[in-house]
Order: sequence, then structure tokens, then C-alpha cells
Amino acid sequence: MAKVENDEKGGSRVYFKVTDPANRYPSVTAVVDMLPKKFLQRWNANMAADLALDSIDYLQRMVDRDRAGAKKWVAGAAWRYTNDRSKIGSKAHDLFERMMRGQQIRRQHPDLEPYRANFREFMDTVKPVLVRAEDVAWSDTYQYAGSFDAWLRLRVVLNDDGTWTLDPDNDSGHAVWVDVIADWKTSKSVWPSVALQMSAYANADKIIDPDGNEEPMPSFDGAVVLHITPDSWSLIPVYAPEMRSAFAWFLHLRETVDWERAGQRKALGKPLAGSKHTTTGTERRG
Repeated sequence: MAKVENDEKGGSRVYFKVTDPANRYPSVTAVVDMLPKKFLQRWNANMAADLALDSIDYLQRMVDRDRAGAKKWVAGAAWRYTNDRSKIGSKAHDLFERMMRGQQIRRQHPDLEPYRANFREFMDTVKPVLVRAEDVAWSDTYQYAGSFDAWLRLRVVLNDDGTWTLDPDNDSGHAVWVDVIADWKTSKSVWPSVALQMSAYANADKIIDPDGNEEPMPSFDGAVVLHITPDSWSLIPVYAPEMRSAFAWFLHLRETVDWERAGQRKALGKPLAGSKHTTTGTERRG
């Protein structure tokens, strides 16, 4: 039995057991981040441009005093926004876990209250049964790990086309329980790459709890993503066939992590030949 810890040295999160800190596995999200995200380049540029245009008079005064500081302030617009949203998202995740565990949560700070209200509506509507929360999915087979938000049981009707219809009170008389990996997303949008993340959790070798207790990863019927914002919520399924397909793509990205960490270092040899620099008379005279 060994507890699992994580850190983010080097710019990406890794997981390790306290009894073997040298053996570090990349996080599931670090693997998924190997996907190109070209849209982020334009988004980052737009965030910086909006900040500059909205603060043009103040920015000019800053430039006059400290040009390097002004440049850093504008360039960091997207990072500061993301960091602020991440802090709210972390607090919301903690709130959701406590609510799932049955704690009676009163009204929250105005930044969090919409999340609390929408999560309460989700619980009352879907009536999920919590099996586990915030444990680590660990894979020695493929050498990755990650913390998943919840393992839930949902009551659904299995449709002929393989999809589900929620039926928490079994009004149809045909509802069955399904086990799903669940993830809470408080971001503005949900991207298809979340299927890669969910498939990785579901296909790990084992679950490790905060005390280091391990048990084999069970077989899941699918996954759900709860997209929850201050304005609304929606429960998005990832069905088992799509999970299997996504996991194959996830493993390709896992190999890309190894390339980034080690493979590229040995990819290029020393130059065999190159131009010879000739010093001109002007250079000699200084």
C-alpha cells in the first residue's frame, strides 16, 4: 500500500507513489494536452489585444514608465484569466464533492452560488448514486495516472441504438443501473477531447484511494461529463464504443509524451558540415 502524490515540475503534472518517487507517470491531462490546440493561439492574441485596446491610455502611461513591465502585463492577459477561472473551478469541484457526499451546503459566495444551485438541480434531476470520488486511476501497463471526479451509478433506459434515456425513478419499468466515470467541467465549452480523458480513466489498471489502498479498475458502461456554468448545466454521455475508440487514440498521444520527454533529445546528430565564417576588414577594424 502506497499513497500517490503529484507535482507539476517542468510544466506538466506527474504522479508518483511516495515509496517510489523516481518513477513518475504523466497525468492523463498532460497526455491529452499533446493534442494541437491552434485555436488557443488566436484566443491568447485576442485576450492581449482586448486588454491593450480597453486600457490604451493607462497602457501608454505604463509604457512610458516601464516598457518591459507593460509588455509582460499585456502578454499575460490570457494566463491571468485562465488562472482566475481555474481557482473558481477548483473551489466549485470541492463544493460538488461535498454535495455528492451528502453535506448540506448553504448559500455560497456570489462567484460560487450559481454553481451550487445548478449542481443541486443536477442532483435532484438525475439522482446519481456516488460510488467513489476523487480517487486516482493508475496504469502500470501504459504508465499514466490521473484523478477522476467521480464514479457514479445512473438509472437509464437502454435504447435500441445504444444510447441512454435517463429514468431515475424507473417510470418506464425498464430502467437499469449503469456505472460511469464522471467528470465536472466548469469551462466555457466542452471539447471532444474529453472522451480521451474519460477513456484513459476507465481503462487504467487500478484505483488508488487517498490512503494508498488499491483495487482493480472495474468495467464501466460509459462516462458522463457534467458541463456546469453559472448559467446552466448539461449531462453529456460518452458511450462505451466511443470510449474504446478514444482510448486507442489516447495511447498514440501517450507515445508522443515519451517523444517530448526523451525521444527528441537524440533525434538530431551533430552537423556534418557548415558554412565557414570569414571576418571582413570592417569587422577587424571594429
